[in-house]
Amino acid sequence: MLGMARGGIPVAFEVARSLGAPLDVLVVRKLGIPFQPELAMGALGEGGVVVVDEQLVQAAKITPTEFNGVLERETEQLDRRLRLYRGPRPLISLEGKTAIVVDDGIATGASAKAGCRVARAHGAARVILATPVIAPESINTMEREVDELVYVEAPTPFYGVGQWYRDFSQTSDQEVLTCLRLAERPEAPARMATTHEWSDPGDRNEEVTIPLDDVVLSGRLTVPEAAEGIVLFVHGSGSSRHSPRNRAVASSLNERGLGTLLFDLLTPEEELDRANVFDIHLLAERLLKVTAWLRREPEGERANIGYFGASTGAGAALIAASNPDAKISAVVSRGGRVDLADGALSRVHAPTLMIVGSEDPVVLELNRIAKGQMTCRTHLSIVPGANHLFEEPGTLAQVSELAGAWFEEFLVSHQQPEVRV
Repeated sequence: MLGMARGGIPVAFEVARSLGAPLDVLVVRKLGIPFQPELAMGALGEGGVVVVDEQLVQAAKITPTEFNGVLERETEQLDRRLRLYRGPRPLISLEGKTAIVVDDGIATGASAKAGCRVARAHGAARVILATPVIAPESINTMEREVDELVYVEAPTPFYGVGQWYRDFSQTSDQEVLTCLRLAERPEAPARMATTHEWSDPGDRNEEVTIPLDDVVLSGRLTVPEAAEGIVLFVHGSGSSRHSPRNRAVASSLNERGLGTLLFDLLTPEEELDRANVFDIHLLAERLLKVTAWLRREPEGERANIGYFGASTGAGAALIAASNPDAKISAVVSRGGRVDLADGALSRVHAPTLMIVGSEDPVVLELNRIAKGQMTCRTHLSIVPGANHLFEEPGTLAQVSELAGAWFEEFLVSHQQPEVRV
């Protein structure tokens, strides 16, 4: 039994226990398009196995230098995980055996294809690919790749693997190691406790699909029990809901008891057209529709809503906040291109905090000008020594502290902390 790291391991653990089969880990890395890492242009497997979607590479105009740069970075990550999961131990012997490759779900199939080819390269006489859910359009491709394909659901429409899970939290390295360790013990539990079962039953923390008029967007909604406020994150160009900076700020807000929604403003296909990334009014319209969707959710019905906009996303956040129907209670901008909101600035009524690094002089001046055009309560906070990305030690923590205090003041009724600006 071979579980695809990382999400396939908990699924493979259950199947291995049921069949009484030994379990090992297959390490595969997705090769993401440089300007949209979540969209796979191929996959890398151990032993030098590389799978490439040539059509997508050509359509996205990926240069050999860009491709090799991604390949080099992902090779380093693959080697790191191999050392972490297996140490000096080689992959379990597959020579002349049937290898069952298990993943938590298959969308494009690039990673699963690489995993199956790794099993072939290690001498497996027969390869079975097993998954709970698969995109219907990937079935024929995967059936040609393996001796047998086993799946539970092939739903139509298929928007993403996470849509078919109650809890699609990211599997950690520690969970992978725990599964591998327990699989070696005959007295191991009949099944693993799920992340959902370990969490507070009053919390909501899950991948969500957000159906709009013409597209379906992906996101992660995290709402602590009895949260009075939820913050929607509006990322900048070239980023996504997986932005490590926004995730760090969101985690800080969750610790304060605030809910967060990190979501992609565009579909992966739309991201390929770079004009969409900088279409601020399109992004603002999407944000308004996502806000309306959130207010129809049980948690959103009772909560005050705020926006956290980064870089170009701050312009979209302020345009959306200027719409009175949005009923936005607070806005925070991090290194924001607030000038992109232009004529909407004077119509924003939500209290707005602008956070800019002292080493980002152009954006700092743009924020000073924008602040003078706004009529609502505004503050400009300058983080010493920070550049546009807040990469310097401790600077992002200051952003989290400032944003948390601001949102607590304007989204939470029972707390009125002092806001340091």
